[in-house]
Amino acid sequence: MRQWFAALALVPYLYGASFAQSSYPDRPITLIVTAAAGGVTDVAARAVGQELSKAWGQPVIVENRGGAAHILGAQSVAKADPDGYTLMVGEAGTFTINPTVYPPGKLPYDTDRDFVPISGLVRINQALIADTKLPADNAAELIALAKQKPGALTYGTAGIGSAPHMNMALFESMAGVKLQAVHYRGAAPALNDIASGSINLMSVSVSLALPAVRGGRAKMLGIGSEQRIPQAADIPTVAESGLPGYQAVTWFGLFGPAKLPRDIVMKLNGEVTKIFADADFRARFLEPQMFAAMPGSPEAFAAYIKKERDKWAKVIHEANITLE
Repeated sequence: MRQWFAALALVPYLYGASFAQSSYPDRPITLIVTAAAGGVTDVAARAVGQELSKAWGQPVIVENRGGAAHILGAQSVAKADPDGYTLMVGEAGTFTINPTVYPPGKLPYDTDRDFVPISGLVRINQALIADTKLPADNAAELIALAKQKPGALTYGTAGIGSAPHMNMALFESMAGVKLQAVHYRGAAPALNDIASGSINLMSVSVSLALPAVRGGRAKMLGIGSEQRIPQAADIPTVAESGLPGYQAVTWFGLFGPAKLPRDIVMKLNGEVTKIFADADFRARFLEPQMFAAMPGSPEAFAAYIKKERDKWAKVIHEANITLE
């Protein structure tokens, strides 16, 4: 009898917690973006945030906290209350590159312990481009040229550990060649130096590369997608043009702080799935940006992150890439 009364006494608290979560959201949500305004992370966050706001009738405020290789924004979310009102749109490197490229204990959070994956958002295919005078027109010819001139060919990055850096490091590893990295403060200045012929190569998003290629300022040796993409169906994948199995993509996902209640995770996940299934949203947002949708269950997203981290850890160790 005493146990029965104890259980009965808990009912109001359990009911209150359930009610609080079922009424979510009942106030504005803040989406932390781990990069500066105007970048792909920011664009994806604003597009998804706008749709969430329309669906739920609550403001979704995008707050940019870029800097320190996405660490500043991630740290603020790791320390946030797990109530669903502070979320993060983060890019792949936060979860797949930084945990390996930084020495143990250098990151102010643990990516496994301090975050909960909610859903993938978008995946972006990266193009392998070259200056127009480089005597190689596909991946096979580039590999042959690089083997003739080990360490002589240069490629631009957006900084150590950035997607343009890691995708070229992966190319080196898979092709068995040695290239020379030239690090920039962002993709745009590196792309400018491709056009001027100051550097030879770069891995950059297809949407950013195509204007330069179609304007005659660069040439595209292949796209790091699994299959040819509709917006550039005339351009082969890197895999089919000389390096089988090679894929160069970056992705962005929705995360919350650890201990975010499961029903809030699933409510957010379900809404993201609806957003990306909407034909109008796909035509208005995904297709012009050449983004590929990647929503899925939290469990599938978590498994994908682990697989990606293991893949990049191997590349990082082989290339001896570190950050202090």
